[in-house]
Amino acid sequence: MTRTLIVTGGAGFIGSNFLHMLAELRPQWRTVNLDALTYAGNLENLTALEGREGYTFVHGDVSRSEDVERAFEAAGDDLPVSVVHFAAESHVDRSIRSGVPFVQANMLGTQVLLDVCRARGVERFVHVSTDEVYGSLGPEGFFTEKTPLQPSSPYSASKAGSDLLVAAAHHTHGFPALITRCSNNYGPYQFPEKLIPLMIANARENRPLPVYGDGMQVRDWLYVRDHCEAILTVLERGECGRVYNIGGHNEFPNLEIVRRILAHLGKPESLIEFVADRPGHDRRYAIDAGRIERELGWTPRYTFEEALPLTIDWYLAQDEWLQRVRSGAYQSYYQSQYGA
Repeated sequence: MTRTLIVTGGAGFIGSNFLHMLAELRPQWRTVNLDALTYAGNLENLTALEGREGYTFVHGDVSRSEDVERAFEAAGDDLPVSVVHFAAESHVDRSIRSGVPFVQANMLGTQVLLDVCRARGVERFVHVSTDEVYGSLGPEGFFTEKTPLQPSSPYSASKAGSDLLVAAAHHTHGFPALITRCSNNYGPYQFPEKLIPLMIANARENRPLPVYGDGMQVRDWLYVRDHCEAILTVLERGECGRVYNIGGHNEFPNLEIVRRILAHLGKPESLIEFVADRPGHDRRYAIDAGRIERELGWTPRYTFEEALPLTIDWYLAQDEWLQRVRSGAYQSYYQSQYGA
């Protein structure tokens, strides 16, 4: 089936991986990438798609209705349009310093996008969320789609708010929305403020690796390619109005992740530097992904033992990309490429 798809936040980590996957698995689809190019949006992630027939980039903000309208105009009127909504401010530490940008992007942006999409009569709308909306687990148990929302940070609170706005649009207007909630992603193109790329970058330069608290916060790690394939599955076969948890079945404490990175790079554990824990740090996340497995037949293809080395080796091979991202030089790419 041919589709026209608007992808918001397509220049970010997961969005760019999703667009690369679509070019491989659904080459006949037409895609429009709407991205505001904030600090974590990097068009260099998508150089392989530039000039490709059926791919269009629109520089715009989902919280501005006129920008969303431009994305729909770029999509054209030949086919019904679906939307996959990645665009969000996503770093917990930054939200602790100031929650305002998170409310603006994640809540207001989602509502503006919903309003335009309803008016335009979109075919399907997939809202990409996070397991952080559920809060923190004890040493046992798993988040299910029925777990109450108990967000712990301004970031997760803003994502929970956006989830509720999407659910309300479905309930009130019959809007064809679906929600996915994923565990911690890792893989190529992730901005190096997040744990795995940060530790890789520091370790290869023999710099200290800062670990919050005792490092025993547990996360379920999901390789980004697995996540993208799950989102595609939900887009094509999911039931509107449903929430689908997406997990990798890879629970590890942060300290174990850091030690594995050091071991792969042949670096000493003496580089680990324990620092004061961040406020409100959730202790454990774990996903029950049974619904998407039973109802839609998706299961993750990658184990952590397979995908972590792939991720480390990707960053080692992309030294220029990493250095440009860390220096901020990548932000000049849009002006050089698009002259704006």
